[in-house]
Order: sequence, then structure tokens, then C-alpha cells
Amino acid sequence: MSELQVQVFGTRKSKETRAAERFFKERKVKIHFVDLKERPIAKGELSRFVQKFGLNALLDLEGKAYERSNLAYLRTTEDGVIARIIDDPELLRLPLVRAGKHLTVGEDPDGWKALVAGG
Repeated sequence: MSELQVQVFGTRKSKETRAAERFFKERKVKIHFVDLKERPIAKGELSRFVQKFGLNALLDLEGKAYERSNLAYLRTTEDGVIARIIDDPELLRLPLVRAGKHLTVGEDPDGWKALVAGG
């Protein structure tokens, strides 16, 4: 069995991202952290999450970035929203976590446990 590795997409200042990092470190799971402030998420990577959860599930509808973006009022395509997310990762419910084909969005300890168990 290969060692479980997770990819954590988030930002350093996101407390939810730090919670994910802590969760996996405590379980000795290897983490590949992608700081979305330094490296935007690839469109293909983001599309995996959109396909599984739907675009709205990825958006942080309570966040200041969402409020500032006026996305609630704009008529835009899914591609348009995805382009904005790539430009402004604060629009996302962080962290996005991927282990192989398993994905989670936001602070999701139950989902993370399932990743570790099924990894």
C-alpha cells in the first residue's frame, strides 16, 4: 500500500486551511500544500471540485471577498465565475483537499477522516 498523500489548496491566513494541515499532520499524512496566494489553482484542478460539488458549494458566500466581488448580482457564466475564483482564491470555501479521487471542500473533519480511512 502506498503512503497516503493529500493536496491542500488554501491560503496561509485561512484558519480552516491551518486546521486541515494540523489534522493531517497529527495523523502523519504527507501534505502537499498549495498556497493559492502564490500559485493560482489550475482550471482543470478546480473543475474536478466543481464537477463533484457544484460551483456554489465552493463559494464562500459569507466571506468578504464574495461581498466585494458582487458575484451575487452579476450575470455571469460558470466559466466567468471560475476565472474570478482563480484570480481571487478568497472567494473559495477553503481548504480544498484532494487525495487521489477523493475531494473535500471547506473545514470538513468527517470528510478528512474518510480520506485517511479510505486512502
